[in-house]
Amino acid sequence: MPETPTLSSLEFFSYIDDRGQLPEQFQGKVGVYAIFDQQQTLQYIGYSRDVYLSLKQHLVRQPEQCYGLKVQTIDRPSRTILEEIRTAWISENGSVPAGNGADEGKWTQAIDAKLQMTPEEQASYAGAIDELTQMKVLKQVARRAEAAILEVLKVRGVQVDIRFNPKLKEEGLLDLK
Repeated sequence: MPETPTLSSLEFFSYIDDRGQLPEQFQGKVGVYAIFDQQQTLQYIGYSRDVYLSLKQHLVRQPEQCYGLKVQTIDRPSRTILEEIRTAWISENGSVPAGNGADEGKWTQAIDAKLQMTPEEQASYAGAIDELTQMKVLKQVARRAEAAILEVLKVRGVQVDIRFNPKLKEEGLLDLK
């Protein structure tokens, strides 16, 4: 097996380039990636069969944490190799990044818009006469959460097409399509 590159030896990329795009050279690439915040503090290390799609997903879930990244691609998908690289990078970092520890769900799970319900929405949901009415409340909450995320991304200059899965909104969840 080739030597695992150290995190410190890899090129640092901007998460969003001057055209508002994510690094397109990682589309369809298998690899391990490390995400850094504005202070270049390591926030999360993940791996994926399509690094670009994963980066897009993380940007939507954690827009305030995604400012820089380092990526190591591999030719053939191998969970073992990907996990070994991730483990080596966490070790090199000296501590587990928050996104791989206590905050892992914020990086890896769909956004639960229900957590952002207003008291009025909670009352409407609780008092709903049927599932359809509940679904409408959840969709409304999800749309509001979506609008807030898209506004943050717009302020950051993101020009990438962001489309959320409409079916999940009915459950009060946001995830990319």
